[in-house]
Amino acid sequence: MNHWDHRIAARVLLTGLCGIQGLATLAIDLHRSHATNPRWPGHARFHVAWQSMNVALLSALEIGLIWWCGPHATQRFYLAVILASVSCFGFLLALLGRRLYGGTLSDPNGISPARIAIAGRTLSIDLNLVAIVAALLTLAAILRIYS
Repeated sequence: MNHWDHRIAARVLLTGLCGIQGLATLAIDLHRSHATNPRWPGHARFHVAWQSMNVALLSALEIGLIWWCGPHATQRFYLAVILASVSCFGFLLALLGRRLYGGTLSDPNGISPARIAIAGRTLSIDLNLVAIVAALLTLAAILRIYS
């Protein structure tokens, strides 16, 4: 593969990641377990819908930056990578600070953590955390491919 083939492959992969971020957020968070969950306070449902719309709009902007024709394609690509990482790092910050506001990773009415038995111990693994780590590793791989 020549230099441009690598960059096109990285652009396609980044487009896929950005699209998945935007669409998955809408599909999961605007679902009965989140934004339309009648057991959630209305204000919490508003905030999750707001956050979902922000991620979807940001994903559309990222895809636009990746494929916009014109000068500064490299800078636009790197900006799209940075923007794609923002919601991932926002998640990690919320995860680290959840004790400050009484947050939990899952809700009894929502998606339960995956339970895996290893060496006689059962581990609970939050699927959101798995998705975030996978997204950040994918972004790192995309950057490597692009350069």
